[in-house]
Amino acid sequence: MQTPDDGARARRPEPGTADTVVLDVDGTLVDSVYHHVWAWQHAFAEVGVDVPLWQVHRAIGMGGDRLVAAVAGDAVERGVGDRLREVHDEAYERVVRTVRPLPGAEDLVTTLLEQGWRVGVASSGTREQTATALELLPDAHRLDAVVAGPDVDTTKPAADIARLCVERAGGSAGLLVGDTVWDVRTAGALGGACLGVLTGGFSEAELLDAGAFAVVGSAEDVPAALHDLAPHHRGAVTPSTREVPRA
Repeated sequence: MQTPDDGARARRPEPGTADTVVLDVDGTLVDSVYHHVWAWQHAFAEVGVDVPLWQVHRAIGMGGDRLVAAVAGDAVERGVGDRLREVHDEAYERVVRTVRPLPGAEDLVTTLLEQGWRVGVASSGTREQTATALELLPDAHRLDAVVAGPDVDTTKPAADIARLCVERAGGSAGLLVGDTVWDVRTAGALGGACLGVLTGGFSEAELLDAGAFAVVGSAEDVPAALHDLAPHHRGAVTPSTREVPRA
């Protein structure tokens, strides 16, 4: 598998150096990683390209603009890349209603806001897939920013998607939370830090080796891990004071 490298290694954070938490979606907030693996397998089979499931799983977290070449090569991307992405999206749509929130995700945004963070989500998925995932989270309307793959020229592990999320949230520096090594590499490309979670199938050792400053079990463990790094405690923010900039 080709492994794109878009920047420096993620760094260890210092208290007060970041003001915006950039949350990944698939595998971090919602339990959708293996739905995407199945959809990609279906797409590759549709065009007659044999790619092992484990290899597809290792690439989940990249955007579709990068995944095809990473797992099947540049020639496949040039020849049928657009068709593969189309079939993947159609297949994923057939199973998306079985996706569920991961532990702790449903009130994570509110808890982080109360710690003083600006909070946004940055997903390499489509706008429709991102919006559908956020429908599962009762406090998603309180997000400061929502960014999806089509909003940038290059998706993870390039820094573009995280940088835009921080900008839209009105922040100055981001701290990423994600389940894949691609999230960690995105943080490195951004010049920031990444907290890993284990709910996407990557191991603690892999996430730490990629540069995550710490790894926790799931979204429910994120607030405790970030508490001492929060910029300040600004208290609860009512929904009426925050409108979600939809992707």
